[in-house]
Amino acid sequence: MLQVSDISLQFSDRKLFDDVNIKFLPGNCYGLIGANGAGKSTFLKILAGDIEPTTGHASMGPDERMSILRQNHFDYEDQTPLDVVMSGNDSLAKIAKEKDAIYMNPDSTDDDFMRAAELEAQFGEMGGYEADSEAASLLQNLGITVDQQTTQMANLTAGEHVKVLLAKALFGKPDVLLLDEPTNGLDIQAINWLEEFLINFENTVIVVSHDRHFLNKVCTHMADLDFGKIKLFVGNYDFWKESSELALKLQGDANRKSEEKIKELQDFIARFSANASKSKQATSRKKMLDKIELDEIVPSSRKYPFINFKPDREIGNDLLKVDNLSVEIDGEVIIDKISFILNPGDKTAFIGQNDIQTTALIRAIMGDIDYTGEVKWGVTTSQAYLPKDNSRDFAGGESILDWLRQFASKEEDDNTFLRGFLGRMLFSGDEVNKSVSVLSGGEKVRVMLSKLMLLKSNVLVLDDPTNHLDLESISSLNEGLTNYQGSLMFASHDHEFIQTISNHIVVISKNGVIDRIGESYDEFLDNEEVQAKVKALWAD
Repeated sequence: MLQVSDISLQFSDRKLFDDVNIKFLPGNCYGLIGANGAGKSTFLKILAGDIEPTTGHASMGPDERMSILRQNHFDYEDQTPLDVVMSGNDSLAKIAKEKDAIYMNPDSTDDDFMRAAELEAQFGEMGGYEADSEAASLLQNLGITVDQQTTQMANLTAGEHVKVLLAKALFGKPDVLLLDEPTNGLDIQAINWLEEFLINFENTVIVVSHDRHFLNKVCTHMADLDFGKIKLFVGNYDFWKESSELALKLQGDANRKSEEKIKELQDFIARFSANASKSKQATSRKKMLDKIELDEIVPSSRKYPFINFKPDREIGNDLLKVDNLSVEIDGEVIIDKISFILNPGDKTAFIGQNDIQTTALIRAIMGDIDYTGEVKWGVTTSQAYLPKDNSRDFAGGESILDWLRQFASKEEDDNTFLRGFLGRMLFSGDEVNKSVSVLSGGEKVRVMLSKLMLLKSNVLVLDDPTNHLDLESISSLNEGLTNYQGSLMFASHDHEFIQTISNHIVVISKNGVIDRIGESYDEFLDNEEVQAKVKALWAD
């Protein structure tokens, strides 16, 4: 158990947390949610002991161990992945080091060997003799091959570094596990494995993630960080979001009798509980939802941007033809002679072995990078592009208002219209006069999305559009793209985003594609024959 008592954190200009008191119990997975800047990662750092709070403390039971997923990717370059993973259990590593030092010392005494015997007993009780096999199994399940496990970390890719650090955090069955964006940089197979691992994990997990599917799959509770407080809610992210929205709607419905409002809330809980799947985590949530009190369902203060894309014309007969496309970066072939055709109405998700491939493909079809082969757009298409790296777009120092003005039509080139437009994208008052060069990552994406709405294009091309966005903006973007009447092509790691938007999946590799039309993302993942082809294609 992890107990938080009277924690506050005061900065010079504001108080981030105010007298937070909460218990995180074993057997539960808590999704820590809050708007960007609310302090989710900071709170995890306080729990980990990396930041000292202004008041209060966090404590665990005697002999309990905490493990943290850290983003220190390049701290272990001269070590092997196996050694890095096993260092995740500090106590076990210290015991192993001490006993090995005794055995290797030619001057060790009888007393030293008595000490070594004690250490051997402790080592065995802590599972030390199975440590090698546990570490190897974690790495293999995350996609680190046997050969890679004994090479130096310096030889691994950035994505493989992430997998090793995740295995390090999971190693040794910690009593409390803190995970900050654990799915970042993971491939589909690794994310699926991690979900199952956490569902069956018997101790305490606290996770920060912008992946709604992941939060829905693994979490038993939401820990909502709002106004400097943290309030626990039973259920996964969807239950928290939908119940808080329903509570807000009922709160504003002055003409409804209180009995009717209570009945609607009760019916909502019953429907949500009945839809629980058979997984261990979902069963646990169902039991808790059955006992939930109505006063635990309260409105949220979250604000959602309004995102609505309207194309100014329909696409004719042709959308996009890609023929023998090859991309080379710094002498390395990233994509080699791939071909596919997209048709009007397609909402296509590009799935690659890594982000380098999908970004190279998207940049090539947008003419943003050198390539060989043919990229042919239909003559009636108009494309709007959201790149992964938007630094070029914001190189100037103009205000948000003036930056956006250049994409407005004559009818829209009006301060009142543009201010109202930006207000719906959560830029209110004097915020519209902020320089685009000082915006946060999430603010820049919201400004880019504002540009795309003004362009009214009939094709949207988006490279990892949920990157930097908070959960509220992701939900709004998801809804906006689902309702979009034009054609769409995008790359994303967000499972729910792909599942709810796409009707066409194109898997790319260095030397070919797998083209799946009319198949949902879940159907694609559940199709064993297709997944075998994907694995074979990526293995070549």
